[in-house]
Formats: sequence, structure tokens, C-alpha cells
Amino acid sequence: MGQQDSFTAQKRPTSASPGGGGTLPTTTALRPRGPRSKQIAKTFNNIKITILCGFVTILVLRGTIGLNLGSQGSDPERAQLEEEAKRVIAEIRSDGAEPDDGPLMSPNQTFTFGPKIRNWDKQRADWMKSNNIIVGSGSNPKILLVSGSPPNPCDNPIGDHYLLKSLKNKIDYCRIHGIELTYNMAHLDKDLSGYWAKLPLIRRLMLTHPEIEWIWWMDSDALFTDMVFEIPIKKYSGHNLVIHGYPDLLFDKKSWIALNTGSVLFRNCQWTLDLLDTWAPMGPKGPTRDEAGKVLTGFLSGRPAFEADDQSALIYLLISQKERWMEKVYVENSYYLHGFWAGLVDKYEEYVEKYHPGLGDERWPFVTHFVGCKPCGSYGDYPVEKCLKSMERAFNFADNQVLKLYGFRHRGLLSPKIKRVRNETTTPLVYVDQFDIRRGHGSEVKS
Repeated sequence: MGQQDSFTAQKRPTSASPGGGGTLPTTTALRPRGPRSKQIAKTFNNIKITILCGFVTILVLRGTIGLNLGSQGSDPERAQLEEEAKRVIAEIRSDGAEPDDGPLMSPNQTFTFGPKIRNWDKQRADWMKSNNIIVGSGSNPKILLVSGSPPNPCDNPIGDHYLLKSLKNKIDYCRIHGIELTYNMAHLDKDLSGYWAKLPLIRRLMLTHPEIEWIWWMDSDALFTDMVFEIPIKKYSGHNLVIHGYPDLLFDKKSWIALNTGSVLFRNCQWTLDLLDTWAPMGPKGPTRDEAGKVLTGFLSGRPAFEADDQSALIYLLISQKERWMEKVYVENSYYLHGFWAGLVDKYEEYVEKYHPGLGDERWPFVTHFVGCKPCGSYGDYPVEKCLKSMERAFNFADNQVLKLYGFRHRGLLSPKIKRVRNETTTPLVYVDQFDIRRGHGSEVKS
């Protein structure tokens, strides 16, 4: 953006007359002033002011005209750059850039990930032993947080900005709690795209990271909003799947929203591989996914008619094959492993006033999940403006907990700008002991 210079007219210093009027020094000032001499002095003054005003006016006009000409000159260049950017984005989005791997899978076939693995627990145990990796001995098991987004640019340009904020939020949480993070932007299986893309990714990560005990999937539109709270992982020692939900909605009402797969933990074991093998065949895009969607809509209460999604399919499996799976599933609702954003974002100020981070529940939600917003897409269930403002509030609410250690906070939950909240000191380690979340003191200090 161009900036227009401002000019201030300044007079040259002049000799002050006894009467207080500033005039150019002339020999007439030494003679007694009469009416004619006063008129001449006044005329000179007016001429001088007129010349100065004209000079300033010319400069201002020249600057304005120059700026306008400059902006006109840059318009074609700007248009060319915008057109080039659109062309590159369109090329990236194009599915025709490379030949497809083949036609959609026939509905008469059953989807498989490949050769079935039947002895994963033994293979993994042998590998851990040969690599001198000891599990247990009082230490927490290794957790890998996994998230991702489509490989193409967002339909809505600001969506990429919020994907970046979401990733930054996850990086902060993982850094604070010593959790590894993987972010994926590739479809590892062309048939399992969209909702289903997480399944082949989770399976691949299990097989290539045998040292990891838990794979924790988290949607890109979910944010950590309690940066102190930690998953009580030892609580799930007898389970292989941890998911937020409500048993009464699951088994009594068969609700399609009884569970939420936006934030879910999978143990790296044979049981999970078997679950993925049973779950995935409803997901191949095309006729298979469409037909499975009809089955799910007929079976689950409240589900709209649309193609099969991974969440509905998992609920269907857990209800219809309860004896096979549910013994190893922990349905968690004592804290917000998934917290629906619409009931949370307007209460952040209340949480700060009454409570403190580290609670994870309705007093200070662990995760705020923006279900139905789709900031990266061209559609959504809620107005874009409401979603973006709410996501900004959630990000800044969480970011304040990180910035607190450094002595800053956001000016408001809708502001990216920050302000200082404490002065520098010659004893900085006092603040480290008091405010560093990693030292376990963050939950004791009100934000």
C-alpha cells in the first residue's frame, strides 16, 4: 500500500515589529510608519502567504498525482500476479494432472488394506525386545498425536490461515507435554478419502512406529483449549479404544452422534488392526459408500441421508457387534476429549473468572471441536462469520495460556495483538517456577 506524504508549511523566521506583526526586514521599517507604509507591508504579507500556500498546494498535488499514477501502473502487474496465483492453485487442485490409479472399487468387492496381519502383538513385542525398548516401569506409554488436512489449497482462502493456527495450537500442546506429532497432507488410499482418510493413516503409523503405544487422532478443526490438562492414560490400561461419548445415547437411542471420532485414541495392537479391517469396508468412495450410507441412516436415529461416514460406521459396529468390540472400548465423558464448540466459546471469560486450566471438563474444556464449521471448504452447517470468530476466540484463549509464561496475553479473545502483563525482572526463574505449564504448576495459577 502506498503512503501519501504530508507536508506542513513553515514560515521563515522574520523580524518582529513593535506592533507584533511579522514583516520582511526592509529599510522602511526604520522610518515612521504611516497609512501608506502599513498598506504596503500588508500587501507584501499577503503576497508572501499566497506564494507559500501555492507552493504547498503544488507539492501536495504532485504527490497525489504521482501516487495515483504509480497505483495505476501497478494495477496490471497486480492483476497479473493474482491471475498467476489462481492458475497455480487451479493446477494444484486439478485431478487430471496425473493419471488416476484406476476405476472406483466395485461394490461387489470387499475392501482390504492388503495382506491381513494376524500376529501383530508378537511381532511388535519381538521388535521392541530386539531394540531394547522397555514398556512399563512406571513411565507413561508413548503417544503419537496425528492430525491432517487435504492436500489441496482450501476453497476459502482464510481456511488455510486457520489450519495453520490449528497446527500451531497442536504443536504447542505436544511441546508442553512431550508428545510426538505427525501432520498428514496426503491421501494414502484413493478409495478411503474424505471422512475415511484417517483409517489408512492410523494403520500405517501403527505398523511403522511399533514403539508408539497410542495413536491419538485429532481433527484439524479441533483445538486444545486446556493447555495444562493431560490425558489420564493409565486409566485405560485395560482398553484399546478411547472415545468421547455417552453410553445411553449409544445403546438406548442408537444416536448417530452418540460418539465423536474427531478426537480418539487407538492402542497399537492386534485388536485395533482387526477393528480397522472390519470398519474400513464401508468407506470406499462411490457405490459402496453410498449404499452403506443408506444402511446407516436406516439403523441410526437422527442420521440424515448421506453417504457413509466413519463416525456413523463405528457406532453401527459397536452396537451391532457389541460382544466383539465393546469390552475394549472406553466411552469417556468425565472430561472433554471432544467438546462441541457452540456451547463453549461464549463462556471463556467465565472460565477465566471462576476456574483455572488443568480441569479439562465443563469448567475449562480440554478440546473445543468446531464440528460443522468447515473453514477450509466452501460450505458448512453454520455461518462462516460465526465460525471464524469462534475459532479466533478459541485459539487466543488457548494461546493466552502459552503466552503467560513469557509475560504476555492477547488484548482480547478476538485480537491477534498481544500486550505485556508483567514487567521484566532480574529474577526470571521465579516466573518460570510459577507459570511454566511443563513444571506442573500451571493448574494452580488462575489465568
